[in-house]
Amino acid sequence: MMPSVADVHMCCLLFRYPLPNVALKGEATQSSTLSVATASKAIDGRRNSFYSNGFCSHTAEDETNPWWRVDLQRSFTITAVKVTNRGDCCAERLDGAEIRIGNSLENNGNNNPRCASISHIKVGKTYTYRCDGGSMEGRFVNVFLPGQKKTLTLCEVEVYAAPAGRALSDWI
Repeated sequence: MMPSVADVHMCCLLFRYPLPNVALKGEATQSSTLSVATASKAIDGRRNSFYSNGFCSHTAEDETNPWWRVDLQRSFTITAVKVTNRGDCCAERLDGAEIRIGNSLENNGNNNPRCASISHIKVGKTYTYRCDGGSMEGRFVNVFLPGQKKTLTLCEVEVYAAPAGRALSDWI
């Protein structure tokens, strides 16, 4: 028996991203900026992974504990965070980064609970992180890279979420 159009539509809604990318309406900042590679470049809606094309954020080189943060302007129930790594070189620079989500700006938001750790994203690829335990609530989403002599480059960060306090089923 062939599935109906409605069945196929429901299938794809459940396994894709019916929730909006709320990062697009956020305000981004980072611990430092190299040249014109501002934090907002990582929430411009473009997954262009070549730094020289001007669509990636980049902190100063050899920094201690660099970080990047998006302020979503209000609290959301976050179900997934997608991160696009640099595609022209240096993919390993993102290894060991942590995605942190919460409502606190203590230590620039880097003390918020950890959603996930980035072990490795291949050069130019986008990887989806689902928070340990399903979803997390928060206004701030940080990518924090602990350690000395680190450089943080993000070509896109997408945050899929529903407004906090609403049942996720209302949005799916």
